[in-house]
Amino acid sequence: MNKRMPLAFLAVCAVLLSPAAAAADDDVKKIPDYSLMERSQVPVEHTWKIEDLYAAESDWLAEKEAVIGDIARIDEAAEGWTKTPAAMKALLDLVSDIELRGTRLYSYASHQSNTDMGNTRFQAMLGEIRSGFVQMSSKLSFMQPDVLALGAETFTAFLQAEPGLAPYRFGIESILREKEHVLPSEQQRIAALTGLFAGVPADASGMLNNVEAPRTEVTLGDGEKVLLDQAAYQRLRGSKNAADRTLVMKSFWENQKKFENTYAILQDGAVKAHLFNAQIRQHPDCLAARLFSEDISPEVYQQLIRQVHAFLPALQRYLALKQKMLGLPEFRYEDVYASAVQAVDKTFTFAEARRAIEAALKPLGPVYAAALRRAFDERWMDLYPNKGKESGAYSGGVYGVHPYIKLNYNGDYDAVSTTAHELGHAMHSHFSDLAQPFPTANYTTFLAEIASTFNEHMLMHHLLKSEKDDLFKLYILDNYLDGFRGTLFRQTLFAEFELAMHRRVEAGQTLTADWLNAAYLELTRKYYGHDQGVCRVDDYIQSEWSGIPHFYMNYYVFQYSTGIIASLALSDSVARGDRDARDGYLEVLKAGGSDYPLNILRKAGVDMARPEPYVAALKRFDSLVGEMEKIVARLKKQKKF
Repeated sequence: MNKRMPLAFLAVCAVLLSPAAAAADDDVKKIPDYSLMERSQVPVEHTWKIEDLYAAESDWLAEKEAVIGDIARIDEAAEGWTKTPAAMKALLDLVSDIELRGTRLYSYASHQSNTDMGNTRFQAMLGEIRSGFVQMSSKLSFMQPDVLALGAETFTAFLQAEPGLAPYRFGIESILREKEHVLPSEQQRIAALTGLFAGVPADASGMLNNVEAPRTEVTLGDGEKVLLDQAAYQRLRGSKNAADRTLVMKSFWENQKKFENTYAILQDGAVKAHLFNAQIRQHPDCLAARLFSEDISPEVYQQLIRQVHAFLPALQRYLALKQKMLGLPEFRYEDVYASAVQAVDKTFTFAEARRAIEAALKPLGPVYAAALRRAFDERWMDLYPNKGKESGAYSGGVYGVHPYIKLNYNGDYDAVSTTAHELGHAMHSHFSDLAQPFPTANYTTFLAEIASTFNEHMLMHHLLKSEKDDLFKLYILDNYLDGFRGTLFRQTLFAEFELAMHRRVEAGQTLTADWLNAAYLELTRKYYGHDQGVCRVDDYIQSEWSGIPHFYMNYYVFQYSTGIIASLALSDSVARGDRDARDGYLEVLKAGGSDYPLNILRKAGVDMARPEPYVAALKRFDSLVGEMEKIVARLKKQKKF
């Protein structure tokens, strides 16, 4: 996940293992476990280098005061800012500088908070910087109306007179394009003030999910007692023991259901905030409002759902194959995360993960390889779970510093793939920052998931090519296709659910726990073939929506699906050694936010407005399922499976 924040923030977290620590990992062949330890007890070599942002917290505090002081200078700089090219450049330079420094302030507080969520000091720091930027956003409410009053013709003349305005060209032209949706200055100021509380539903849900909700304890088949926090749930839902899988998933989501009404209120509030913003800017609906600024037609969203629906039999074919491979009389939703290749018990130390990733991405050339080495050697990453650390993984860049990647590495293949995924985000940020000035360095979320899934494809290509053993190839394919399932099919399911939520609120109705449960369960059963007898989806899965933080992010999840589709088209060519495709892909990384995302991709040969990339990717999934079936038949003939 590429975590993005308002005002060009690219919040990131990273994992790092020093060469010495990597060697130690190879010696012991086990994954360190700090999940019950306080953050301060985690060895520094396994943590990201937060001091690259600020050497000490006192430096952060001093810079925060300086930035707040500069925000106060905006009023003076705004006087007559569109009267001359020089005045326009002066204001835009000031705002850009504040945003750049504010991104660093926010990143520092965010990273610290995400690795120690129970630390209220970091929460307070986040609150302070958010308040500062709400204040700034309010002060800048005049900008869009003033740009519209200036007009395209005068701005073109300003550009010719003042070359220093060039980095702001795309942003100004984007404002001019939004003429019908820009509020008058005073209304814009009031709307900006909603930022003071806009993030409350997501923050409250995250606090409940990650910290405050009581966790149930279960006793596994071997007698081990486990407290089912997020990290334990994600680790154990793929257990080799079918009874443990059922126990873990059922216990976790039945416990989650106890808070369903609270989650429903928070989700309803978040979607209604999206509707408020869409309506005051006179967009027809929330989806159109969300996509307009990136010049993406809502038809792209609808096309994704249509094409995935057409290929649901391919997903269900894969699930049926997993059932046979697992030897189960019935395949149930809790079996989805189990490795179908039980004979392979493969754990990757982080050093082994590094070697595999670097080898897989070698076709991208020496410049990309050098940037990867920096990510590993210069502590861009935060590796293992610790007590109070946010679950999951995310990545993003800090302009002028370096990207940060947060992982919760556990040593399975999915953890290796996740590391490659987040490094894709980091490399995107790294190359964009090198090639673009700050105003156009922040690429859109639509592009963000391409670089990450590109790396996953390359990792799979490399491992299938380098491995000779059919059983391990089967293991790789199972893990890869399960990732494909999670990124394309599951995220499209989420996208369809998110669309249904917004349509209900747009129709003047409320998101209740009963409606959310029923809608989510119906969609999950449709995708996984419940009625066809492919995969049994029990009632308790109805609560799963409440644990998905992306639903607060206003039509974010569909971009995981479109990202994997675009990246598959690009990576297949690069893996075949096509240098033009490699160079085209690197240009995508360097483009940042200098153009609309569909235009950037078209230059690399991928047109997401057409059905061909979708159909090709989904056919590729189906063909890989067929490859799995062939390997299974071959191994059974050899009595190895």
